[in-house]
Amino acid sequence: MLLPFVVSVYYHEPVSAIAFAQSVLITLIIGGILVFFLSKGAKPGFYAREGLVVTGICWIVMSAFGAIPFVLNKDIPSYVDAFFEMASGFTTTGSSIIPNVETMTHGTLFWRSFSNWIGGMGVLVFLLAIMPGAGKENGFTLHILRAESPGPSVGKIVPRMRATAVILYCMYLVITLLNIVFLMIGGMPLFEAVCHAFSTAGTGGYGVKADSFAGYSPYIQNVTTVFMLLFGVNFSIYYIIILKKIKDVLRDEEVRLYVFTVLASSLLIGWNIRSMYPTMEETLRTSFFQVASMITTTGFATADFDAWPVFSKSMLLLLMMIGACAGSTGGGMKCARVLILVKSLIMNIKRNIHPRTVHVLKINDRVISEDVIVNTHAYFSAYVIITAALTVLLSLDGFSVETNLSAAFCTFNNIGPGLGSVGPTCNFAGYSDFSKILLSLAMITGRLEIFPILSLFSRSTWKKT
Repeated sequence: MLLPFVVSVYYHEPVSAIAFAQSVLITLIIGGILVFFLSKGAKPGFYAREGLVVTGICWIVMSAFGAIPFVLNKDIPSYVDAFFEMASGFTTTGSSIIPNVETMTHGTLFWRSFSNWIGGMGVLVFLLAIMPGAGKENGFTLHILRAESPGPSVGKIVPRMRATAVILYCMYLVITLLNIVFLMIGGMPLFEAVCHAFSTAGTGGYGVKADSFAGYSPYIQNVTTVFMLLFGVNFSIYYIIILKKIKDVLRDEEVRLYVFTVLASSLLIGWNIRSMYPTMEETLRTSFFQVASMITTTGFATADFDAWPVFSKSMLLLLMMIGACAGSTGGGMKCARVLILVKSLIMNIKRNIHPRTVHVLKINDRVISEDVIVNTHAYFSAYVIITAALTVLLSLDGFSVETNLSAAFCTFNNIGPGLGSVGPTCNFAGYSDFSKILLSLAMITGRLEIFPILSLFSRSTWKKT
Protein backbone atom coordinates (compact mmCIF):
# COMPACT_ATOMS: atom_id res chain seq x y z
CA MET A 1 0.00 0.00 0.00
CA LEU A 2 3.03 2.28 -0.20
CA LEU A 3 2.46 3.03 -3.90
CA PRO A 4 -1.12 4.33 -3.49
CA PHE A 5 0.17 6.33 -0.50
CA VAL A 6 2.71 8.02 -2.80
CA VAL A 7 -0.01 8.63 -5.42
CA SER A 8 -2.23 10.26 -2.77
CA VAL A 9 0.63 12.52 -1.67
CA TYR A 10 1.43 13.47 -5.27
CA TYR A 11 -2.19 14.47 -5.97
CA HIS A 12 -2.44 16.40 -2.67
CA GLU A 13 -5.08 14.12 -1.09
CA PRO A 14 -4.19 14.28 2.64
CA VAL A 15 -7.15 12.23 3.89
CA SER A 16 -6.39 9.42 1.46
CA ALA A 17 -2.64 9.58 2.19
CA ILE A 18 -3.25 9.31 5.95
CA ALA A 19 -5.64 6.39 5.38
CA PHE A 20 -3.01 4.44 3.42
CA ALA A 21 -0.30 5.31 5.96
CA GLN A 22 -2.50 4.04 8.81
CA SER A 23 -3.28 0.88 6.82
CA VAL A 24 0.42 0.26 6.24
CA LEU A 25 1.04 0.65 9.99
CA ILE A 26 -1.79 -1.76 10.89
CA THR A 27 -0.51 -4.44 8.49
CA LEU A 28 3.08 -3.97 9.71
CA ILE A 29 2.11 -4.40 13.36
CA ILE A 30 -0.06 -7.47 12.80
CA GLY A 31 2.42 -8.96 10.30
CA GLY A 32 5.26 -8.36 12.76
CA ILE A 33 3.38 -10.16 15.54
CA LEU A 34 2.76 -13.13 13.23
CA VAL A 35 6.39 -13.33 12.07
CA PHE A 36 8.31 -12.64 15.28
CA PHE A 37 6.05 -14.17 17.94
CA LEU A 38 3.46 -16.62 16.60
CA SER A 39 5.69 -18.40 14.07
CA LYS A 40 8.22 -19.57 16.67
CA GLY A 41 8.71 -23.33 16.73
CA ALA A 42 6.93 -24.00 13.45
CA LYS A 43 7.58 -27.48 12.08
CA PRO A 44 9.57 -27.76 8.83
CA GLY A 45 8.09 -29.39 5.75
CA PHE A 46 5.62 -27.99 3.27
CA TYR A 47 3.18 -30.20 1.40
CA ALA A 48 0.11 -29.94 -0.84
CA ARG A 49 -2.17 -29.51 2.17
CA GLU A 50 -0.17 -26.55 3.48
CA GLY A 51 -0.09 -25.02 -0.01
CA LEU A 52 -3.89 -25.16 -0.32
CA VAL A 53 -4.56 -23.83 3.18
CA VAL A 54 -1.99 -21.02 3.05
CA THR A 55 -3.21 -19.87 -0.36
CA GLY A 56 -6.90 -19.98 0.59
CA ILE A 57 -6.44 -18.12 3.89
CA CYS A 58 -3.97 -15.58 2.44
CA TRP A 59 -6.37 -14.44 -0.28
CA ILE A 60 -9.16 -13.89 2.25
CA VAL A 61 -6.80 -12.05 4.64
CA MET A 62 -5.29 -9.93 1.84
CA SER A 63 -8.77 -8.82 0.79
CA ALA A 64 -9.70 -8.06 4.41
CA PHE A 65 -6.62 -5.88 4.99
CA GLY A 66 -6.74 -4.33 1.54
CA ALA A 67 -10.24 -3.01 2.31
CA ILE A 68 -9.09 -0.92 5.30
CA PRO A 69 -7.96 2.22 3.34
CA PHE A 70 -11.36 2.50 1.64
CA VAL A 71 -13.09 2.73 5.02
CA LEU A 72 -10.53 5.09 6.58
CA ASN A 73 -10.62 7.61 3.73
CA LYS A 74 -14.45 7.38 3.56
CA ASP A 75 -14.48 6.49 -0.16
CA ILE A 76 -16.38 3.32 0.84
CA PRO A 77 -17.73 3.81 4.39
CA SER A 78 -19.17 0.27 4.75
CA TYR A 79 -16.53 -2.36 5.55
CA VAL A 80 -18.58 -5.13 3.86
CA ASP A 81 -18.72 -3.02 0.69
CA ALA A 82 -15.00 -2.30 0.97
CA PHE A 83 -14.23 -6.03 1.40
CA PHE A 84 -16.36 -6.79 -1.67
CA GLU A 85 -14.49 -4.14 -3.69
CA MET A 86 -11.08 -5.41 -2.60
CA ALA A 87 -11.93 -9.09 -3.11
CA SER A 88 -13.11 -8.09 -6.57
CA GLY A 89 -9.82 -6.26 -7.10
CA PHE A 90 -7.40 -9.00 -6.04
CA THR A 91 -9.40 -11.72 -7.82
CA THR A 92 -9.45 -9.50 -10.96
CA THR A 93 -13.24 -9.74 -11.10
CA GLY A 94 -14.02 -6.04 -11.54
CA SER A 95 -17.51 -6.21 -10.01
CA SER A 96 -18.13 -3.04 -8.05
CA ILE A 97 -20.50 -1.41 -5.58
CA ILE A 98 -19.34 2.12 -6.51
CA PRO A 99 -22.00 4.00 -8.54
CA ASN A 100 -19.55 6.57 -9.95
CA VAL A 101 -15.81 5.89 -9.82
CA GLU A 102 -15.04 9.43 -10.98
CA THR A 103 -15.80 10.69 -7.45
CA MET A 104 -13.03 8.52 -5.98
CA THR A 105 -9.61 9.85 -4.95
CA HIS A 106 -6.58 9.12 -7.12
CA GLY A 107 -5.13 6.94 -4.36
CA THR A 108 -8.25 4.76 -4.24
CA LEU A 109 -8.43 4.45 -8.04
CA PHE A 110 -4.77 3.48 -8.21
CA TRP A 111 -5.14 0.94 -5.38
CA ARG A 112 -8.11 -0.71 -7.12
CA SER A 113 -6.24 -1.07 -10.41
CA PHE A 114 -2.98 -2.07 -8.72
CA SER A 115 -4.83 -4.87 -6.89
CA ASN A 116 -5.96 -6.12 -10.32
CA TRP A 117 -2.35 -6.18 -11.50
CA ILE A 118 -1.00 -8.03 -8.46
CA GLY A 119 -3.91 -10.48 -8.36
CA GLY A 120 -3.67 -11.21 -12.09
CA MET A 121 -0.52 -13.27 -11.86
CA GLY A 122 -1.06 -14.14 -8.21
CA VAL A 123 -0.34 -12.41 -4.91
CA LEU A 124 1.86 -15.19 -3.57
CA VAL A 125 3.61 -15.77 -6.92
CA PHE A 126 4.39 -12.03 -6.85
CA LEU A 127 6.03 -12.45 -3.44
CA LEU A 128 7.99 -15.48 -4.64
CA ALA A 129 9.31 -13.40 -7.54
CA ILE A 130 10.41 -10.31 -5.60
CA MET A 131 11.47 -11.58 -2.16
CA PRO A 132 15.10 -12.73 -1.87
CA GLY A 133 15.36 -16.31 -0.68
CA ALA A 134 11.59 -16.81 -0.78
CA GLY A 135 10.46 -20.36 -0.50
CA LYS A 136 13.71 -22.03 0.54
CA GLU A 137 11.67 -24.65 2.38
CA ASN A 138 11.33 -27.88 0.42
CA GLY A 139 8.17 -27.85 -1.67
CA PHE A 140 7.05 -24.35 -0.65
CA THR A 141 7.25 -22.70 -4.07
CA LEU A 142 5.88 -25.71 -5.94
CA HIS A 143 2.75 -26.10 -3.79
CA ILE A 144 2.09 -22.36 -3.63
CA LEU A 145 2.36 -22.00 -7.41
CA ARG A 146 0.09 -24.99 -7.99
CA ALA A 147 -2.52 -23.77 -5.51
CA GLU A 148 -2.60 -20.21 -6.85
CA SER A 149 -1.93 -20.51 -10.59
CA PRO A 150 -4.88 -21.18 -12.93
CA GLY A 151 -5.19 -24.29 -15.07
CA PRO A 152 -5.90 -28.02 -14.93
CA SER A 153 -2.19 -28.68 -14.36
CA VAL A 154 0.63 -26.34 -13.40
CA GLY A 155 4.26 -26.99 -14.20
CA LYS A 156 7.59 -25.20 -14.34
CA ILE A 157 8.96 -23.15 -17.24
CA VAL A 158 12.50 -23.71 -15.94
CA PRO A 159 13.76 -26.21 -13.33
CA ARG A 160 13.67 -23.80 -10.35
CA MET A 161 10.22 -22.66 -9.24
CA ARG A 162 11.36 -19.24 -8.04
CA ALA A 163 13.07 -18.67 -11.39
CA THR A 164 9.78 -19.61 -13.06
CA ALA A 165 7.97 -16.98 -10.97
CA VAL A 166 10.58 -14.35 -11.91
CA ILE A 167 10.29 -15.14 -15.63
CA LEU A 168 6.48 -14.98 -15.47
CA TYR A 169 6.51 -11.58 -13.79
CA CYS A 170 9.18 -10.19 -16.12
CA MET A 171 7.04 -11.06 -19.15
CA TYR A 172 3.98 -9.72 -17.33
CA LEU A 173 5.73 -6.43 -16.57
CA VAL A 174 7.06 -5.96 -20.12
CA ILE A 175 3.64 -6.45 -21.75
CA THR A 176 2.07 -4.11 -19.16
CA LEU A 177 4.62 -1.38 -19.98
CA LEU A 178 3.95 -1.84 -23.70
CA ASN A 179 0.24 -1.41 -23.00
CA ILE A 180 0.90 1.85 -21.14
CA VAL A 181 3.01 3.18 -24.03
CA PHE A 182 0.40 2.35 -26.69
CA LEU A 183 -2.39 3.95 -24.63
CA MET A 184 -0.37 7.14 -24.17
CA ILE A 185 0.33 7.27 -27.91
CA GLY A 186 -3.45 7.43 -28.33
CA GLY A 187 -3.61 10.50 -26.09
CA MET A 188 -4.58 8.88 -22.78
CA PRO A 189 -3.09 10.69 -19.72
CA LEU A 190 -0.36 8.85 -17.83
CA PHE A 191 -2.42 8.16 -14.68
CA GLU A 192 -5.34 6.75 -16.67
CA ALA A 193 -2.97 4.74 -18.89
CA VAL A 194 -1.27 3.15 -15.86
CA CYS A 195 -4.57 2.30 -14.14
CA HIS A 196 -6.13 0.86 -17.30
CA ALA A 197 -2.98 -1.09 -18.20
CA PHE A 198 -2.88 -2.60 -14.69
CA SER A 199 -6.53 -3.63 -14.98
CA THR A 200 -6.06 -4.97 -18.52
CA ALA A 201 -2.97 -6.96 -17.51
CA GLY A 202 -4.79 -8.55 -14.60
CA THR A 203 -7.95 -8.88 -16.73
CA GLY A 204 -9.66 -7.15 -13.81
CA GLY A 205 -11.66 -4.42 -15.51
CA TYR A 206 -11.37 -1.66 -12.91
CA GLY A 207 -11.36 1.70 -14.70
CA VAL A 208 -11.33 5.39 -13.85
CA LYS A 209 -14.32 6.42 -15.97
CA ALA A 210 -18.01 5.83 -15.24
CA ASP A 211 -18.61 4.71 -18.84
CA SER A 212 -15.60 2.34 -18.85
CA PHE A 213 -14.12 2.59 -22.38
CA ALA A 214 -17.15 3.95 -24.24
CA GLY A 215 -15.85 7.53 -24.22
CA TYR A 216 -12.38 6.70 -25.55
CA SER A 217 -11.28 6.84 -29.18
CA PRO A 218 -11.53 3.83 -31.53
CA TYR A 219 -7.72 3.58 -31.46
CA ILE A 220 -7.65 3.17 -27.66
CA GLN A 221 -10.51 0.67 -27.78
CA ASN A 222 -8.67 -1.40 -30.41
CA VAL A 223 -5.41 -1.28 -28.45
CA THR A 224 -7.24 -2.48 -25.33
CA THR A 225 -8.91 -5.29 -27.31
CA VAL A 226 -5.52 -6.54 -28.49
CA PHE A 227 -3.91 -6.41 -25.04
CA MET A 228 -6.90 -8.08 -23.35
CA LEU A 229 -6.50 -10.98 -25.79
CA LEU A 230 -2.71 -11.06 -25.22
CA PHE A 231 -3.14 -11.36 -21.46
CA GLY A 232 -5.64 -14.18 -22.03
CA VAL A 233 -2.92 -16.38 -23.56
CA ASN A 234 -0.92 -18.88 -21.49
CA PHE A 235 2.28 -17.06 -20.50
CA SER A 236 4.37 -20.15 -21.25
CA ILE A 237 3.49 -19.50 -24.92
CA TYR A 238 5.44 -16.22 -24.76
CA TYR A 239 8.42 -18.09 -23.31
CA ILE A 240 8.20 -20.56 -26.21
CA ILE A 241 8.12 -17.61 -28.64
CA ILE A 242 11.25 -16.18 -26.96
CA LEU A 243 12.91 -19.56 -27.59
CA LYS A 244 11.85 -19.17 -31.28
CA LYS A 245 9.76 -22.36 -31.31
CA ILE A 246 6.99 -20.79 -33.40
CA LYS A 247 5.79 -24.13 -34.81
CA ASP A 248 5.01 -25.35 -31.28
CA VAL A 249 2.85 -22.26 -30.74
CA LEU A 250 0.94 -22.80 -33.98
CA ARG A 251 0.31 -26.46 -33.08
CA ASP A 252 -0.93 -25.64 -29.57
CA GLU A 253 -4.54 -26.86 -29.42
CA GLU A 254 -5.59 -24.57 -26.58
CA VAL A 255 -4.33 -21.44 -28.37
CA ARG A 256 -6.08 -22.54 -31.57
CA LEU A 257 -9.35 -23.08 -29.69
CA TYR A 258 -8.96 -19.68 -27.99
CA VAL A 259 -8.34 -17.83 -31.29
CA PHE A 260 -11.13 -19.69 -33.11
CA THR A 261 -13.61 -18.95 -30.31
CA VAL A 262 -12.75 -15.23 -30.35
CA LEU A 263 -13.05 -14.92 -34.13
CA ALA A 264 -16.22 -16.99 -34.47
CA SER A 265 -17.98 -15.32 -31.54
CA SER A 266 -17.04 -11.81 -32.69
CA LEU A 267 -18.35 -12.41 -36.21
CA LEU A 268 -21.58 -14.05 -35.01
CA ILE A 269 -22.30 -11.29 -32.50
CA GLY A 270 -21.34 -8.65 -35.07
CA TRP A 271 -23.86 -10.13 -37.50
CA ASN A 272 -26.53 -10.21 -34.76
CA ILE A 273 -26.08 -6.55 -33.70
CA ARG A 274 -25.38 -5.09 -37.16
CA SER A 275 -28.64 -3.09 -37.18
CA MET A 276 -27.77 -1.34 -33.90
CA TYR A 277 -24.71 0.54 -35.19
CA PRO A 278 -24.35 2.93 -38.16
CA THR A 279 -21.22 1.39 -39.73
CA MET A 280 -19.70 -2.07 -40.10
CA GLU A 281 -16.44 -0.78 -38.57
CA GLU A 282 -18.16 0.29 -35.36
CA THR A 283 -20.17 -2.95 -35.26
CA LEU A 284 -17.09 -5.17 -35.53
CA ARG A 285 -15.03 -2.97 -33.19
CA THR A 286 -17.73 -3.15 -30.52
CA SER A 287 -18.25 -6.88 -31.04
CA PHE A 288 -14.53 -7.75 -30.88
CA PHE A 289 -14.00 -5.54 -27.81
CA GLN A 290 -16.87 -7.14 -25.89
CA VAL A 291 -15.93 -10.68 -26.89
CA ALA A 292 -12.32 -10.06 -25.82
CA SER A 293 -13.56 -8.54 -22.56
CA MET A 294 -15.83 -11.51 -21.79
CA ILE A 295 -13.61 -14.43 -22.79
CA THR A 296 -10.62 -12.97 -20.93
CA THR A 297 -13.00 -12.07 -18.05
CA THR A 298 -11.71 -8.49 -18.02
CA GLY A 299 -15.10 -6.84 -17.80
CA PHE A 300 -14.46 -3.57 -19.67
CA ALA A 301 -17.34 -2.28 -21.80
CA THR A 302 -17.83 0.05 -24.74
CA ALA A 303 -21.58 -0.59 -25.00
CA ASP A 304 -24.58 -1.59 -22.90
CA PHE A 305 -24.56 -5.21 -24.03
CA ASP A 306 -27.52 -5.89 -21.73
CA ALA A 307 -29.59 -4.15 -24.46
CA TRP A 308 -28.28 -6.48 -27.19
CA PRO A 309 -30.43 -9.28 -28.69
CA VAL A 310 -30.86 -12.50 -26.71
CA PHE A 311 -28.53 -14.45 -29.04
CA SER A 312 -25.64 -12.07 -28.38
CA LYS A 313 -26.22 -12.06 -24.62
CA SER A 314 -26.33 -15.88 -24.63
CA MET A 315 -23.02 -15.95 -26.52
CA LEU A 316 -21.46 -13.62 -23.95
CA LEU A 317 -22.66 -15.85 -21.09
CA LEU A 318 -21.07 -18.85 -22.82
CA LEU A 319 -17.80 -16.93 -23.22
CA MET A 320 -17.91 -16.04 -19.51
CA MET A 321 -18.01 -19.74 -18.70
CA ILE A 322 -15.30 -20.83 -21.17
CA GLY A 323 -12.77 -18.17 -20.13
CA ALA A 324 -9.21 -17.65 -21.36
CA CYS A 325 -6.24 -20.01 -21.57
CA ALA A 326 -4.79 -21.86 -18.59
CA GLY A 327 -1.72 -20.11 -17.22
CA SER A 328 -3.06 -16.68 -18.21
CA THR A 329 -4.47 -13.92 -16.00
CA GLY A 330 -8.01 -14.64 -17.25
CA GLY A 331 -10.76 -16.40 -15.33
CA GLY A 332 -13.52 -18.83 -16.29
CA MET A 333 -13.16 -22.59 -16.74
CA LYS A 334 -10.21 -22.15 -19.15
CA CYS A 335 -9.95 -23.41 -22.71
CA ALA A 336 -7.70 -26.27 -21.60
CA ARG A 337 -10.44 -27.71 -19.39
CA VAL A 338 -13.01 -27.31 -22.15
CA LEU A 339 -10.69 -29.30 -24.44
CA ILE A 340 -10.26 -32.02 -21.82
CA LEU A 341 -14.01 -32.27 -21.16
CA VAL A 342 -14.90 -32.43 -24.86
CA LYS A 343 -12.19 -34.97 -25.67
CA SER A 344 -13.11 -36.98 -22.58
CA LEU A 345 -16.73 -37.10 -23.74
CA ILE A 346 -15.67 -38.27 -27.22
CA MET A 347 -13.34 -40.87 -25.69
CA ASN A 348 -16.11 -42.27 -23.50
CA ILE A 349 -18.47 -42.52 -26.48
CA LYS A 350 -15.80 -44.53 -28.33
CA ARG A 351 -15.31 -46.75 -25.26
CA ASN A 352 -19.01 -47.57 -25.21
CA ILE A 353 -18.93 -48.47 -28.90
CA HIS A 354 -15.61 -50.38 -28.71
CA PRO A 355 -15.24 -51.46 -25.04
CA ARG A 356 -12.15 -53.64 -25.66
CA THR A 357 -10.16 -50.93 -27.41
CA VAL A 358 -7.61 -48.92 -25.41
CA HIS A 359 -8.27 -45.16 -25.63
CA VAL A 360 -6.04 -42.36 -24.36
CA LEU A 361 -6.71 -38.63 -24.21
CA LYS A 362 -4.10 -36.47 -25.93
CA ILE A 363 -3.58 -32.71 -26.19
CA ASN A 364 -0.69 -31.42 -28.30
CA ASP A 365 0.28 -35.07 -28.91
CA ARG A 366 0.85 -35.55 -25.19
CA VAL A 367 -1.10 -38.08 -23.17
CA ILE A 368 -3.13 -36.42 -20.43
CA SER A 369 -2.79 -38.31 -17.16
CA GLU A 370 -5.80 -39.86 -15.49
CA ASP A 371 -5.23 -37.63 -12.45
CA VAL A 372 -5.67 -34.49 -14.57
CA ILE A 373 -8.83 -35.89 -16.19
CA VAL A 374 -10.35 -36.85 -12.83
CA ASN A 375 -9.41 -33.46 -11.38
CA THR A 376 -11.03 -31.69 -14.36
CA HIS A 377 -14.28 -33.66 -13.93
CA ALA A 378 -14.27 -32.89 -10.20
CA TYR A 379 -13.68 -29.21 -10.95
CA PHE A 380 -16.60 -29.11 -13.39
CA SER A 381 -18.90 -30.86 -10.90
CA ALA A 382 -17.98 -28.37 -8.17
CA TYR A 383 -18.33 -25.51 -10.69
CA VAL A 384 -21.95 -26.46 -11.50
CA ILE A 385 -22.95 -27.13 -7.88
CA ILE A 386 -21.47 -23.87 -6.54
CA THR A 387 -22.98 -21.77 -9.34
CA ALA A 388 -26.42 -23.29 -8.75
CA ALA A 389 -26.23 -22.92 -4.95
CA LEU A 390 -25.02 -19.32 -5.24
CA THR A 391 -27.86 -18.44 -7.62
CA VAL A 392 -30.45 -19.86 -5.20
CA LEU A 393 -28.98 -18.02 -2.19
CA LEU A 394 -28.84 -14.73 -4.09
CA SER A 395 -32.55 -15.08 -4.88
CA LEU A 396 -33.29 -14.23 -1.21
CA ASP A 397 -32.70 -10.57 -2.16
CA GLY A 398 -35.59 -10.59 -4.61
CA PHE A 399 -33.77 -9.83 -7.87
CA SER A 400 -34.73 -11.53 -11.14
CA VAL A 401 -33.42 -14.96 -12.11
CA GLU A 402 -31.41 -13.35 -14.95
CA THR A 403 -29.76 -10.94 -12.51
CA ASN A 404 -28.95 -13.60 -9.91
CA LEU A 405 -27.67 -16.17 -12.43
CA SER A 406 -25.45 -13.61 -14.18
CA ALA A 407 -24.25 -12.27 -10.80
CA ALA A 408 -23.24 -15.81 -9.80
CA PHE A 409 -21.63 -16.38 -13.19
CA CYS A 410 -19.71 -13.12 -13.39
CA THR A 411 -18.35 -13.24 -9.82
CA PHE A 412 -17.47 -16.95 -9.79
CA ASN A 413 -15.83 -16.61 -13.22
CA ASN A 414 -14.14 -13.31 -12.21
CA ILE A 415 -15.69 -11.26 -15.01
CA GLY A 416 -17.30 -8.14 -13.51
CA PRO A 417 -20.51 -6.89 -15.10
CA GLY A 418 -23.42 -9.24 -15.65
CA LEU A 419 -26.94 -8.84 -16.96
CA GLY A 420 -30.11 -7.25 -15.61
CA SER A 421 -29.62 -5.24 -12.42
CA VAL A 422 -25.87 -5.98 -12.43
CA GLY A 423 -25.35 -5.09 -16.11
CA PRO A 424 -22.59 -2.85 -17.49
CA THR A 425 -24.50 0.34 -16.56
CA CYS A 426 -25.36 -0.89 -13.03
CA ASN A 427 -23.48 -2.23 -9.98
CA PHE A 428 -23.79 -4.66 -7.06
CA ALA A 429 -24.71 -2.08 -4.39
CA GLY A 430 -28.33 -3.29 -4.28
CA TYR A 431 -27.45 -6.69 -2.82
CA SER A 432 -27.60 -7.27 0.95
CA ASP A 433 -24.47 -7.57 3.09
CA PHE A 434 -25.05 -11.35 3.29
CA SER A 435 -25.11 -11.61 -0.51
CA LYS A 436 -22.05 -9.37 -0.87
CA ILE A 437 -20.06 -11.63 1.47
CA LEU A 438 -21.23 -14.69 -0.49
CA LEU A 439 -20.24 -13.04 -3.76
CA SER A 440 -16.85 -12.02 -2.31
CA LEU A 441 -16.13 -15.62 -1.31
CA ALA A 442 -17.36 -16.76 -4.74
CA MET A 443 -14.84 -14.43 -6.37
CA ILE A 444 -11.98 -15.79 -4.27
CA THR A 445 -13.13 -19.38 -4.80
CA GLY A 446 -13.34 -18.87 -8.56
CA ARG A 447 -9.94 -17.14 -8.76
CA LEU A 448 -8.23 -19.95 -6.85
CA GLU A 449 -10.16 -22.51 -8.91
CA ILE A 450 -12.26 -23.91 -6.10
CA PHE A 451 -10.07 -26.46 -4.29
CA PRO A 452 -7.94 -24.20 -2.02
CA ILE A 453 -11.13 -22.68 -0.55
CA LEU A 454 -13.06 -25.97 -0.37
CA SER A 455 -10.09 -27.53 1.43
CA LEU A 456 -10.58 -25.03 4.27
CA PHE A 457 -13.97 -26.64 4.96
CA SER A 458 -12.70 -30.22 4.85
CA ARG A 459 -12.23 -31.97 8.19
CA SER A 460 -9.28 -33.99 6.85
CA THR A 461 -7.39 -30.75 6.16
CA TRP A 462 -7.13 -29.97 9.87
CA LYS A 463 -6.31 -33.49 11.09
CA LYS A 464 -2.82 -34.08 12.42
CA THR A 465 -0.83 -36.53 10.29
